[in-house]
Amino acid sequence: MTDSHAHLDGCEAPEAAIERARSAGVTKIVTIGTGIASSRAALVLAEEHDGVYAALGIDPHQAASPEAKRLDEVRELLAHPKAVAVGETGLDTVRRFASPTEQRRLFDAQLELAAELDLPVVVHSREAEDETAEALASFGGTVVLHCFSSPGLLPAALERGYYVSFAGNVTYPQATDLRAAATAVPADRLLVETDSPYLAPQPVRGSPNEPAHVVHTIATLAGVRGDDPVALGTQTHANAAAAFRLP
Repeated sequence: MTDSHAHLDGCEAPEAAIERARSAGVTKIVTIGTGIASSRAALVLAEEHDGVYAALGIDPHQAASPEAKRLDEVRELLAHPKAVAVGETGLDTVRRFASPTEQRRLFDAQLELAAELDLPVVVHSREAEDETAEALASFGGTVVLHCFSSPGLLPAALERGYYVSFAGNVTYPQATDLRAAATAVPADRLLVETDSPYLAPQPVRGSPNEPAHVVHTIATLAGVRGDDPVALGTQTHANAAAAFRLP
């Protein structure tokens, strides 16, 4: 199994979490950089652990900060052999740490960087479905919609062949719209993630999340899709390898 999106640098003991993930059958993890320091930390973890890879970027919450002017450093870090994607990047109208204009400017710049380097882009979108679809319309590379929580973005995702990644929130009792969306995603475009240490799935809700817990998300998705959990874990593992070009 693959956890396609985890913030290992935000976990209390990332090395121990990686070992627990392996014991649970999670053999690959994409850890996410959300700024320069976070991206450097992600690369250190990727260097030190087999099966750990890094996506590097500057998230939309920092679009109004000096961090947004450091994309040249992101470009340099992306030359690392275990850097597999740009991001997370995107748009967020819920936590307004930066204006829509500032967020869009940073998002566009990172899309250009992904296109320049021929890398996938990991997209954060919260209550910005139309704006996200518009920004991605001219991007011809691989798109991963992380922690999918925007059913309004699903038609564009299906039409354009984006990868759609579900996190622990799809397991919550009230998340009927997300589970319905999960049934519409083609099997070869489905990903699973933890977004560790956030969004622990329902069976462990209230505790810090970690990559081993992706098994709960797989179980929920398998249930609503009518799939065998083991087969779905294998399928999403293969999808992550294709999306991020993992060995």
